Amino acid sequence: MIRLAASLLLSTVAFAQTDWPSFGHDPGAMRYSPLHQINAAGVQHLQLAWTFRTGKPGSEAVPIVVEGVMYVTAPDGVYALVPETGELLWKYDASPVALRGLAYWPGTGGLHARVFAGNGPYLLALDVTTGKPAPGFGEEGRVDLKKGVLDGLPDGRYALQSPPAVFGDVVITGCSNGEGSPSAGAYGDIRGWDAKTGKLLWTFHTVPRPGEPGSETWPPGAWKNRSGTNVWGFFTVDVKRGIVYAPLGAPTSDFYGADRLGDGLYGNSLVALDARTGEKRWHQQLVHHDLWDYDLAAPPALFDIHRAGRVIPAVAQITKMGLLFVFDRVTGKPVYGIEERPVPPSQVPGEVTAKTQPFPLKPPPLARNTFRLDEMYGLSPDHARFCKELFETNHMQIGGPYTPLPVEGNALFFPSTLGGGNWGGVSVDPNLGLLFVNVMNVAQWGHMEKRGSDYIRTSAYGTYARFWDRETRIPCQNPPFGELIAIDLASGDIAWRSVLGRMEALEAIGVRDTGSLNLGGSIATAGGLVFIGATNDSRFRAFDSKTGKLLWETKVEASGHTIPITYMGRDGRQYVALMATGGGAYLNGGLSNSLVAFAMPDVPRQALPDSVSKAVAAAAAARRGQPQVGAFAPLVLPAGGAKALVEKSCGTACHSLEVVTSQRMNAAQWNAVVVNMVARGAQASDAEVKAIVDYLAKTLGR
Repeated sequence: MIRLAASLLLSTVAFAQTDWPSFGHDPGAMRYSPLHQINAAGVQHLQLAWTFRTGKPGSEAVPIVVEGVMYVTAPDGVYALVPETGELLWKYDASPVALRGLAYWPGTGGLHARVFAGNGPYLLALDVTTGKPAPGFGEEGRVDLKKGVLDGLPDGRYALQSPPAVFGDVVITGCSNGEGSPSAGAYGDIRGWDAKTGKLLWTFHTVPRPGEPGSETWPPGAWKNRSGTNVWGFFTVDVKRGIVYAPLGAPTSDFYGADRLGDGLYGNSLVALDARTGEKRWHQQLVHHDLWDYDLAAPPALFDIHRAGRVIPAVAQITKMGLLFVFDRVTGKPVYGIEERPVPPSQVPGEVTAKTQPFPLKPPPLARNTFRLDEMYGLSPDHARFCKELFETNHMQIGGPYTPLPVEGNALFFPSTLGGGNWGGVSVDPNLGLLFVNVMNVAQWGHMEKRGSDYIRTSAYGTYARFWDRETRIPCQNPPFGELIAIDLASGDIAWRSVLGRMEALEAIGVRDTGSLNLGGSIATAGGLVFIGATNDSRFRAFDSKTGKLLWETKVEASGHTIPITYMGRDGRQYVALMATGGGAYLNGGLSNSLVAFAMPDVPRQALPDSVSKAVAAAAAARRGQPQVGAFAPLVLPAGGAKALVEKSCGTACHSLEVVTSQRMNAAQWNAVVVNMVARGAQASDAEVKAIVDYLAKTLGR
């Protein structure tokens, strides 16, 4: 890992480039690119440009491209690549690293830019100029996120699997803290951290403490050690208004709530917080007293709706229930209306389900949430026979939305715990006024069984029983199994629906246009295209934004259960990239480890700056243990003063001197860093600390 990104930054000044700087392109995650070199008229010619293989498969990561560098996570570390060629610039080895990607902070006050990613239960900050942990941030570049949320449970599960949100100098984190039994575990609190130091700035209790707003929705004491109720997916940010939007999951345990009677705020709620302070602006609970694992996980997408001569600042939340909710993002008021509809009660002793659940008036359910016997799969004899036997052998009773699992027999209803929609979310074309969302149609079934003093969900298929053939993963209702849908934002109506994906086992016997199960999401471009991987058939596709017509499809090495990106390279070509590793273990396990990028072959490729090839060569040399030369050699300490003392105290046991020379700070900031290093074991007397600080402030000051 070497000092190279700063040189690459300089090389970008003379080149017009449109990046993909966060997982959602913009902080509000519209996932819309203004690029149009790849367009509906020519997309059929799109070809593979490069492939990069990470060390391990099984990623759902969304790469980002900022100032001429691509950053991406994989299970074995964080990578920096040349986005036009896929060549490696640096890699930071760490395991485990966040499943779904990382976030970028541009730096401030002499501090270099950083990328932030989960490293198990830690928030990791890497200096992009070195590829090493950012000095002065937490403990050697990491903050232990478990501190402050365990409440006497040292073994509580905790991890950061999705990118944090960045607002100014605030880094905002959620967590994955366990959702099954037992219900006790680490809290799912949302927290804001100082991007420079890692200092905790604010905390929002996702399960309110006694006396806090929302605590009345819990029984006395039920808040304590309550896990779940967490943002394991993605935040989005309204930068103009300073609001962060948090989609929260269900409280533990997922399927039994007799110890948490009541609606249970802020479980399954979309919550708007002040990004600077963590103060709640508004919330909308989209599932009351969840017993179905219907977490909110998708990024709340921010966009404007033009309707009746006015502009509505909106936020959209797609759900596992297959329902799309749209709110005014300032007030929380529903844009198309919401009504509470009666739902069935539970028969499980001690359980009390909510009498009603919220449904949007528009659009209608985007995924299947009802089922009739005449809709049982019947397009090929073998699978039809399997499905009929599965249904009858397990004495299934068909239910509607929010059917509680019974104690006797088995309930069957749509959607499953997978959705519907899932964490992939939506994309928006603001010029067309269309929102695009992919859904899957698969049911769940099972019953509740008494174990000790509690009830657990179970079935002949185990806890998570889906209405499919477990070997082929073909659902047991008639297709489509997967769809891509466009919503007219002005009216809330469906503009078009298209089949998404294919089942090769069914195509082999003549059954076509089935669609397939999918995890991940789409992006939209000014070229009139919607790009999406997501499907469980190892393919990458482009659809016409206006009509939903499939225009381009290519086979990739594994299913891309993630979100693609697009960007303009410094060589004058637009690229579309996708992590294709089969990361969605719920649909198929990690099969490959490839990040692939596509471009138009007939676009003349301009020469990349010389600095790029030098950076790649220097990186390769560093990985071979050879000395680095030229512009990419690490900066050295300036001569004179306490140089020798700094080399002795700061460059032996703690870190390389490159970490020191990469900073520009004033005397107070250098003093804080040096005192912190001494507290962690660096050897320096008080007089030596003063001499070091004076030297660094004079030679490496702002």
